[in-house]
Amino acid sequence: MPRVPSISPATGTSTPDYYIHTTCSNFVDSHGRTLLLRGVNLSGSSKTPAGSQTQVLENFWEDAEAGGKQFIGRPLNLEDGSADVHLARLKAWGFNMLRYVVTWEALEHEGPGKYDFEFMDYTVRVLRKCAEYGFKVFIDPHQDIWSRFTGGSGAPYWTLIACGINPRHMTATQSAIVHCEYPTAQFPDPASLPAMLWSTNYGRLAAQTVFTLFFAGRDFAPKCVIDGVNIQDYLEHHFFTAFGHLADRIRDAGDLLDACVIGWDSINEPFEGFCGNPDLANAETTHNATLKKGTQPAIIQSLRLGMGQKQTLENWKFTAIGPRRDGDVIVDPKGRKIWLDPDVEKDGLNTRWGWTRGPEWKLGTCVWAQHGVWDVHASEFTNPFYFASSPARPNEPVSFVETYWKAHWRKYVQRIRQSHPEAIHFVQPPVFVEPPPLDEKDDLRGRACYSGHYYDGLTLVTRHWNWFNADALGILRGKYKWMLQGIRIGEPAIRKCIQEQLGILKKDTELIGAYPTLIGEIGTPFDMDGKRSYGYTDNGKHTGDFRNQQKALDASLNAADGPNCINWTVWTYCPDHTHAFGDGWNMEDLSLWSPDDLGQWRIMAMAMVRAPAQAALRLRLPRGRERNVPSASSSAATLLRPELRSPFSFARPGKNMAAVAAAGKKSTSTLSLATLGPAREGEAAAPTSLSAWDNPLDFVLDGGRAVPAFSRPYPVATVGVPVHMEFDIKKARFTLTVRVTPEDGLMKPQRERRCEDGHEDTHYLDHADADAHHDHGHAAQGLGEWKDPPDVMPTEIFLPLVHYASQSLVARSMMQHRGVGADGDYDGQDQDLGSNTPTDPDIDDIDFESPVSSYISATSTLALAARSSLDVHVEVSHGRTEVEGQYLKWWYDVPARGEVEYSVTITRLGGPIKFGEGEGGGDGDGTVGRGLLRRLRGVVCSRIVSFVSPAFLHQ
Repeated sequence: MPRVPSISPATGTSTPDYYIHTTCSNFVDSHGRTLLLRGVNLSGSSKTPAGSQTQVLENFWEDAEAGGKQFIGRPLNLEDGSADVHLARLKAWGFNMLRYVVTWEALEHEGPGKYDFEFMDYTVRVLRKCAEYGFKVFIDPHQDIWSRFTGGSGAPYWTLIACGINPRHMTATQSAIVHCEYPTAQFPDPASLPAMLWSTNYGRLAAQTVFTLFFAGRDFAPKCVIDGVNIQDYLEHHFFTAFGHLADRIRDAGDLLDACVIGWDSINEPFEGFCGNPDLANAETTHNATLKKGTQPAIIQSLRLGMGQKQTLENWKFTAIGPRRDGDVIVDPKGRKIWLDPDVEKDGLNTRWGWTRGPEWKLGTCVWAQHGVWDVHASEFTNPFYFASSPARPNEPVSFVETYWKAHWRKYVQRIRQSHPEAIHFVQPPVFVEPPPLDEKDDLRGRACYSGHYYDGLTLVTRHWNWFNADALGILRGKYKWMLQGIRIGEPAIRKCIQEQLGILKKDTELIGAYPTLIGEIGTPFDMDGKRSYGYTDNGKHTGDFRNQQKALDASLNAADGPNCINWTVWTYCPDHTHAFGDGWNMEDLSLWSPDDLGQWRIMAMAMVRAPAQAALRLRLPRGRERNVPSASSSAATLLRPELRSPFSFARPGKNMAAVAAAGKKSTSTLSLATLGPAREGEAAAPTSLSAWDNPLDFVLDGGRAVPAFSRPYPVATVGVPVHMEFDIKKARFTLTVRVTPEDGLMKPQRERRCEDGHEDTHYLDHADADAHHDHGHAAQGLGEWKDPPDVMPTEIFLPLVHYASQSLVARSMMQHRGVGADGDYDGQDQDLGSNTPTDPDIDDIDFESPVSSYISATSTLALAARSSLDVHVEVSHGRTEVEGQYLKWWYDVPARGEVEYSVTITRLGGPIKFGEGEGGGDGDGTVGRGLLRRLRGVVCSRIVSFVSPAFLHQ
């Protein structure tokens, strides 16, 4: 890794020690170590105001028309202390990065130019809480299908009125499927909304129209003028200004930029609308493809429905063998139009929202009819090629990304930089679309990251972990002559295929430069197979069994390992998730945790296969000592806030963890889970504080779903560059290979001191000039004398408790929850374990004054378990290691010339912890006989076709 600069490439100013560089295709810390940033989206719940999940119809329209509801409380409740519990859990899982979800609606719901500064100040407080736990954050301006009022999330209600649309008629005209009005506004049954039906809204009139106006209104809708500017400029101005105000508020906080908030994503999953559609009348074009599920209006039918005309639509259902035609459905709007009634605005003036509409824009008539795309009276296209090229360049096909998205991105980045000059800009073009070339000097300035998304589409739409899958990215990009060539059979082949697809996305980053890759969204549904894991099937036989979800999620996250070694943020973590309505948005169910699953770990405990018993050590820690666990940014940082005890020091029943939190200097809340909702009838209430967990292993697992898949080992900071990493979830075996060059030994910890002339002197020290700084000529004030930095910084590897917990922790968990005796056998009753029972280390029992460490030769191995809550067996090719908390520190020599590769292998001492998972699917090497493949061809291809489409991939 080349030496990192001490001067910012974006601003030319000195960089502080917490500065994260984006160079040589990686995130790099100020010591020159390669960082992996891995975490979660916080949160899917932020798509809706608190208490207003998408299934709730009561006051849905009335609140919007009155100016909307505040989003305070999204994503976390700061008043009752539950925020500390959630953030402690995320940190204990090993996450160090948060993609922080904010919608435009949350910032400007009351009306154009009326900004919710109270929410912005609340956001600053939440970000400060995230900073206390050591998280790095990038802000996600989130949207799906434009707005909650077009069946998604993102933009305020008034933006639809500004576009000349009457949102009240979405359902009647099938312009969008709105969850709370499904299947009809008169007889809603939101719980019956089929999985992924919301994604078909990308093929419906509302989203297609509004995105076209937002990105390309000047070219394709020149008559649409409001307050003297085109609708595109009007909407973009408000979008940029709203997020600009949020950036101002974060800047003015004074302690968040770069230390915690490191950057900004571009608008989530941008959609082209009609832009570039070569032929509106040809339903077979790739541009017009969508998920075949539910009603499927052709574009001309959508336009007719929007004008209140009755239509007969194809209806489709998704079966075990793929999409199947399910008759026709007659949709009769009974004259109701999606277009706003002319009486709403007299002489173009809208008294409710305060704008004046241009005279050429006629309300009550389809905006595309006004621009000559179709004839309302004839109900036919007059120019189906209208969007194939722009009026300014009639002979050139439209490139949405190059022409429209890039222009939008540049204006957005320009506004954010006014408030956050050092921001890392996360470049997110449409899903699976290559990013366009961007100018290094004007656009990127050395501060960028490619942040594409990836989902296993087949698993999403089928809600089942299948024995086959497909190379969706390869098929979309024309890699195969025949679709059958893109099919993969068996789990090994599927896992390899997904890893290759993520490799292609990493390769896409090179189109913008030598920047890091972060998969901004990746995940799997947890409501698989008819919600059997929730006990909805088979008389509850499978309650708490997330084996299939674990396989699916492990396959996706494993793909980020191997030779890819890329960053990710999983979608998602929802504090108010429920089994009944999932994440609270369109029946999506991808949250890694649910209050409804609290206590399910106790079921898992019985299924655990106890590894061979190890001798229990009762270790002592002087009272008053606090336990520190390193993070990616600092090896001396604590896992929790510095003023709180480690989450692995849990109060036994009767201890008050809220009191512990209150004792912290910065603590403003108690550690409580009270906000997770009242208990349902017949159920026990959710725990109200961390005192509910006597065992840290229980804490990381309780309420979590498929935790072993996402709480996985990885190098958070590497001296050199990680070139290959593998984690075998069944064997708890982690291997890492790093490449080290002479440059990796030059960078030293950055030191600051105040000199006699009052300025702060910042230096990077190397071997040659370390001593020279003793003779700098200034006396340090308040920081003590200069000290020689250590010769080499360590590589730090996160070791998840769920895979490497000590035997005593595992035994205690089983015995406490399922009556498992000291011999590991379950006898159906509580055990009197006596004084010889192994117990988990806690804060009073662990001696940190004598860290366990050893110099290891290239051929030796060392079991590092004696002074830790982990039982790990480490083999290294070179160097020495030390376990500290949940991290393995690894020191090794840096070569004087050339390059070397070192490797480390980590397993659990005594064997992996078993959680009752199956042996996995797959058929050996993933191949099948020709005869079987021929028999499977029809089934597989029909299912693959249904999810490999541009519109569906906007997840």
